[in-house]
Amino acid sequence: MTLNLAILNIALIAMILALLIPLYQAWKDENIWQTMLAFSSVSTKASVIVLLVSVLRDDWMVGVVSVIVLSVGNAGFMLLAHILQRMEDA
Repeated sequence: MTLNLAILNIALIAMILALLIPLYQAWKDENIWQTMLAFSSVSTKASVIVLLVSVLRDDWMVGVVSVIVLSVGNAGFMLLAHILQRMEDA
């Protein structure tokens, strides 16, 4: 049992490190589309991390919130991307 928790903790640390890569890309790049793509990636990775934490804590209500964020979370970014594209075209 403790070996499984240790493996999940290592996976959690690896996920957090992978979360920092798009943040660095968004900080480095000035293009708005690359920044939005990086933040969309952060949103998805953060939801997966929260899902893993909910499994570690055996708290399924947090897991349900994470699944909702995974399924609906990037819709706002898509709407914002379309608004920015229309503003560029006009």
